[in-house]
Amino acid sequence: MPLPSPLADTRVTPESLRFTGKGLMRPECVLATESGYLYTADWRGGVAATCPDGTHVLYRGELPGNRPLRPNGIALRRDGSFLMADLGDTLGGVFMLDRAGTVRPFLEEVDGIPLPPSNFVFEDAVGRVWITVSTRKVPRAADYRPDAASGFVVLADAAGARIVADGLGYTNEAVVSPDGTHLYVNETFARRLTRFRIGADGTLRARETVATFGKGTFPDGMTFDSQGGIWITSIVSNRVIHVAPDGAQTVVLEDADPAHIDWVEDAFQAGTMGRPHLDKAAGRVLRNISSLAFGGPDLRTAYLGCLLGDSLAWFRAPVAGHPPVHWRH
Repeated sequence: MPLPSPLADTRVTPESLRFTGKGLMRPECVLATESGYLYTADWRGGVAATCPDGTHVLYRGELPGNRPLRPNGIALRRDGSFLMADLGDTLGGVFMLDRAGTVRPFLEEVDGIPLPPSNFVFEDAVGRVWITVSTRKVPRAADYRPDAASGFVVLADAAGARIVADGLGYTNEAVVSPDGTHLYVNETFARRLTRFRIGADGTLRARETVATFGKGTFPDGMTFDSQGGIWITSIVSNRVIHVAPDGAQTVVLEDADPAHIDWVEDAFQAGTMGRPHLDKAAGRVLRNISSLAFGGPDLRTAYLGCLLGDSLAWFRAPVAGHPPVHWRH
């Protein structure tokens, strides 16, 4: 039996949440910086920068051929530009966006094949770029199943781009640990948090399961705190779960209707889950949370991005977050 989590007595109620920003469009991924600015993927075709006063600026770009730009995961680079994982209808890839609105391809194919709709992108402390593709299936909803296993992870570095992990259960956010030794990956429909040891050449080895999740939990986003804990966001159930270094789990926040969870769960187990199960907001306050970032002067303000939201919820956390790679960019 795992020991109780140090956050066992911590509970955030939906009614206590506060909000910043307005007019955002599908802020699925949120990044926080020391300057107080918050950056979110935005389906108007770019990245929205929410200022400390709650207003925002949209850095918008366009892809060639009238192809809509659908940024899902984003990464803030040292020069202030962005990497965006494109969640297109049939094609994906990662694109660079500068603040003047110029879009350039970063990676559109790997191992000789075009990248399918792409979920997440993360640039680590040594400049390697990690990219996740949730599924090879078309439509993507065909893999909203317990037996999902067609997701993969791409590494792009000085040696080129290649698939470094495959057969994953709907690959979502993937983040390198603060000490640089492991890549942590959320497998949304396999319902587990997985990690790999990173070799000197970027090879992923020694795959292991860090945590598994039960009814109503579909892990999407993640971030690390300063005490070695991992914070997981769950779509559908609007849960924030703290996973302690020893594996103990604490539900810090939940905003869900039990009947909604039952409806989704029944479809998931039957293999009939589809977009309607993700496109309905069933919380009293939250609208399908997918991402969490620690910010504020003391890194104890937890910001939540929501798939169906137009603003960012936040609460004060009992522990500080670990400064992300982009904290001072």
